[in-house]
This record gives sequence, structure tokens and C-alpha cells, in this order.
Amino acid sequence: MCGRYASSRRPEDLVEEFDIADVRIPAPLEADYNVAPTKEVYAVVERPPSKESEEPPARQLRVLTWGLVPSWAKDPSIGNRMINARMETVAEKPAYKRAFAARRCLLPADGYFEWYPTEELTPAGKPRKQPFFIRPKDHGVLAMAGLYEIWRDPTKADDAEDRFRWTCTVITTDAEDDLGHIHDRMPLMVERDRWSDWLDPRRPKDGLLDLLVPAAPGALEAYPVSPLVSNVRNNGPELLEPLPLEGS
Repeated sequence: MCGRYASSRRPEDLVEEFDIADVRIPAPLEADYNVAPTKEVYAVVERPPSKESEEPPARQLRVLTWGLVPSWAKDPSIGNRMINARMETVAEKPAYKRAFAARRCLLPADGYFEWYPTEELTPAGKPRKQPFFIRPKDHGVLAMAGLYEIWRDPTKADDAEDRFRWTCTVITTDAEDDLGHIHDRMPLMVERDRWSDWLDPRRPKDGLLDLLVPAAPGALEAYPVSPLVSNVRNNGPELLEPLPLEGS
């Protein structure tokens, strides 16, 4: 799964990186080195001007809440359990299939965290888990494959500015061999030359899954970081610092 990641790039950097034409954010988000479910995150989407317009979809930068709430949900708290969508079932599962068909996004990240159980035991007798940070070796942006939904809050008035809730999820797959020893799942990446095809809401569903691939073997690096990241209240660039090697 992907349950934590880091996202520190500024909106202007993302606009240039993803060739964004339309910025739809109320205010810039602070750099977040410990992104957790229910937090606000940046997402790259493509939206048509209107249903009737023949103009092509425009690429937008938006702020979404991590934890997808299906449009049919009665209770938005369901999003707390929908931070990840499995590639193997995303096209058919009721919670995700509508979004997969027409509301796909990219979730920019510096990298993501996973926890590896060690042989050391906690006072409770359970294996102590060591967090690792996983990022591109070239330190470039990680474009994670995602879906988004727009949920209408029935308790809000028709003219309320916050009557729609925009939420998202990260699509995951089996981890590639270099990382599988840390965790058996990893976020799916969308390679740069496939961004347009993945984001285009007009594209037929056939072949969409072929656009998604695990990171190329050797493209990512993983290193142990401080257990401070395990507490979501901790947030700062120090969370991404490699732990010093023993004896150094």
C-alpha cells in the first residue's frame, strides 16, 4: 500500500513540470514531508470546459483530499478507508470504476514511505518496524497514478461554495523486486510520455491499464529514515534524511 508520502514542490514548479494551463487552488499548500490520509494534496487533472463544449480538456492543478469518496456514498467518512486502489481490481470495483473511466489524475510526490518489520521486538512483543523512504534516484518528481471523485454534500445549500468535495486515491501494484523485500505493494507510476493519455477523460477504458507500469527496475532508491515519520504530527525535511550507517 501507499499510506504516507512527501510532497514539497511549489505550485509554480508543478505548473512547469506538468505543463499545466489552469491553476485551481485556493491557496498554495505548505511543503508536506509527511502526507497522510485525509490531508489535502496537489493533483493534476484534465477537465473539459463543459459537457457541451467541443474544446479539448484543460490540464489543471487542483487541491484534493486524500481518501476517495465515491459519488454515490452516503457518508464521506468512507474515504478514510479508500486511500489506495488496487490495479488488479480498479476497473471493476464499484468504488473506483466510474472514476477509472473518466476521472484519472496524477499525484506528484517527492517519494513515499514504507515500513519494514525488523527482528527487534517492541515492549509489546511485536516486531519493530523501520521506516524507509523510496524516491527516484535522480530526485525527480514521482507522478503517482491516481483517481479522483467529486462528492456532493447533501447537507450543503445549492449555492454553497463547499458543497462539492474533491477526493483522490493512489493506485497500487505488486512491488518490483528491488523493493519487494520492504513491502509487497507500491504506487503505480505514469511515465512522462503517457501523462496525456492517462489524464484524457475522453479516452476509452480499453488499454488504460497498459499505461500504468511499476517504476523501472533500478529507477528508485530506498533508504532507512527516522521513526519520527511514524507520527503524523512530525513534519519537516529532516524526515527524509537517511539514517547514519552504524559505526559512522
